[in-house]
Amino acid sequence: MEKKERLRGKEILVTGGLGFIGSNLCIELVKQGARVTIVDNMLPRQGGNLFNIRPVEKKVKVNFSDIRNELSMNHLVKGKDYIFHLAGQVNHVDSMRNPVQDLDINCKGTLVLLEALKHNNRAACVVFAGTRGEYGSSVKLPVDEDHPTNPKGIYAVTNLTAEKMVLVYHDIYGIQGVCLRITNTYGPRHHMMHDEYGVFNWFIRKAIDNEEIPVFGDGRILRDFLYVDDLVECLLMVAVNSKAYGMVFNVGTGIPVSFIELAKKIARIAGTGKPEFTEFTTERKEVEPGDYYADISRIKKVVGWKPRTSLDEGIRKTIQFYRKYKKEYW
Repeated sequence: MEKKERLRGKEILVTGGLGFIGSNLCIELVKQGARVTIVDNMLPRQGGNLFNIRPVEKKVKVNFSDIRNELSMNHLVKGKDYIFHLAGQVNHVDSMRNPVQDLDINCKGTLVLLEALKHNNRAACVVFAGTRGEYGSSVKLPVDEDHPTNPKGIYAVTNLTAEKMVLVYHDIYGIQGVCLRITNTYGPRHHMMHDEYGVFNWFIRKAIDNEEIPVFGDGRILRDFLYVDDLVECLLMVAVNSKAYGMVFNVGTGIPVSFIELAKKIARIAGTGKPEFTEFTTERKEVEPGDYYADISRIKKVVGWKPRTSLDEGIRKTIQFYRKYKKEYW
């Protein structure tokens, strides 16, 4: 059965559904006929934006609550077929400034969700969106799922811990879970007021404003950049594939791109902006893991997913979106 048909009429909960990835996911879920409930606490600086769901605002339910609230989560998980767990503290720099909050949201929040499922709905499937940062500095490239996990920042530590919780509840309580270690993702509906969630969309903002695009260091650090529509397709495919349950997957393109190459490409496609080298801030240098690109052979084999959007195409689509809706994101 096609994944679209498998999701039609299904009850879905998306935590963090007003954020970048969550909102793009919700829009696609509605297109596929799912019944979508969003939970989001709209904390400042975390990327939540009601404009993100404008295309489907009348077709989804929005619950302004917190995944750490046991009463809310006990209620919200009831009757759900799939839970896409995207809520979390996602600011790498803030995780070092305020590590206790990071721990509370990412670890306690995940535990509250899992406990709610244990007591109210063990039949649901949970898809957890983790980060490639769980690996820390790469020992070998490309990075596969058996690579050592040595996180450099608290954000990555709490994500790795949350991932382990999902797998424990899968093994012990039968709450089907699948965990994704997602590479740097870009595209429409990303918060652009600062560069602390990742620099890709920040580069695009600078280019659109015809400003200098700040490239840290010598710009040669390699990353693996994934367009958000490809990630959304991946989330849906792993959710409906029982072979994926209980597993951990890298999600990326497997194609390394340097930051200076990225900045030049963005400036060329935008027709504005100019790459300029700048020094790392102290906070960024402390958590910078160095080169990373993913080995995605496991998810290709088990799930049959692979990215379809080229970097040039993704940049063009992203620039087009922000030039149209700039006032909603600046």
